[in-house]
Amino acid sequence: MSSGEFGLRSRRVLAAGGMREAVVVVKDGRVEKVAGPGEALGALTVTDVGNHVVMPGVVDCHAHINEPGRTEWEGFATATRAAAAGGITTVVDMPLNSLPPTTTLEALKLKASAARESSQVDHGFWGGVIPGNANELEALIDAGVAGFKCFLCPSGVDEFPPADRAVLDVAMPILARRGIPLIVHAELESPLAEADAGGPRTYRAYLESRPRRWEQDAIRMMVELARQHRCRVHIVHLSSADALPLLVDARREGLDVSVETCPHYLSFTAEEIEDGATHFKCAPPIREAENRERLWAGLARGDIELVVSDHSPCTPALKLLERGDFSAAWGGIASLQLSLSAVWTEARKRGHGLETLARWMCEAPARLVGLHGTKGTLTPGADADLLVFDPEATFIVEPTRLQHRHPLTPYAGRTLSGVVETTFLRGMKIYERGQPFPRPSGTWVRRPSSARIAA
Repeated sequence: MSSGEFGLRSRRVLAAGGMREAVVVVKDGRVEKVAGPGEALGALTVTDVGNHVVMPGVVDCHAHINEPGRTEWEGFATATRAAAAGGITTVVDMPLNSLPPTTTLEALKLKASAARESSQVDHGFWGGVIPGNANELEALIDAGVAGFKCFLCPSGVDEFPPADRAVLDVAMPILARRGIPLIVHAELESPLAEADAGGPRTYRAYLESRPRRWEQDAIRMMVELARQHRCRVHIVHLSSADALPLLVDARREGLDVSVETCPHYLSFTAEEIEDGATHFKCAPPIREAENRERLWAGLARGDIELVVSDHSPCTPALKLLERGDFSAAWGGIASLQLSLSAVWTEARKRGHGLETLARWMCEAPARLVGLHGTKGTLTPGADADLLVFDPEATFIVEPTRLQHRHPLTPYAGRTLSGVVETTFLRGMKIYERGQPFPRPSGTWVRRPSSARIAA
């Protein structure tokens, strides 16, 4: 199906006002209108998808694609094919673990060039705040980055060092003046109590090595800095529900702070992770079952605004599966292709509907990166990024069917609900189940009002 003019009819279209029978009319890559079932559409070519859901494409604003420099870990070609197969039509790439990291204008140009010819989906880029790059921030903003990422603890790669309070005191006023968000890996290291958790192969030892208080201490500091500098602050990949009251209180105070969590924190529990199972390792860690349920409660209340993948792949060798050493293995979970289905599987068990799912995974991420009204919605004038989704179908995760560069996943063998049948990007079909991928057509989407540079 081309990006000209056509319609998708379904008994379940998820658009403004909720789920209803309708026809989504697409013209020149945008949503022209959402027509009622009896509305005359003339000679328009309309495809009827029956009871399958037509919904907005997912916006994933937290993915480590690692190209250039560590493309053997992942890359735009493989990551964005996985995204399209998982219903993601826009992905925003993190400033690490690529080489060089996206902390200078020149590095951003290299990354944009790497993505230009190989990205199946639309894509944006986060810049990075590290010690010594304050003079690069304005140029990166002018180039159209979505915002800036910092770590409050070691990132795992030497070329992206953590930002302390002094670094943030310089960077945050610049971002505040330009209306750009700072997104924060919120763990603040502090001395650990002596514990006998059984050695580096035990998951309990890894869990105790990154306690909940690290997240609370980091978020407390970021709330103070948001108050001081009036800078928009977003906390990435929250794993500890203990920190939610700090964020709720900050918002009641009027501070512009928000938070995300991830499919793995909503799906897995510490109790089920076997010793040596390093493919479950991520930072912050997957915590206990009671914590998972409090994260779900936080989503239901609106205390957590969005859910994104934190797709963080590496080569299988770096997971050290034969040794099973949690202390030495790389931390990160690859999940672009599975994130929508993984979250829907758990959401429906808890009584949440697809309208809520779209708010968490389509609308709210688009708003964070400045694309609200263009991405993550089926309102007239928005990009025609559409999914045909079967929420009742199930599938067993078979790693060999994943499009990620490396098929290692903790979801292997797990039964998930919700199958992406077809994905459209700006009206162009970029994925159809069982069919080969077309030529990549993704483009760089920049934060509006930013100046443009040649990629």
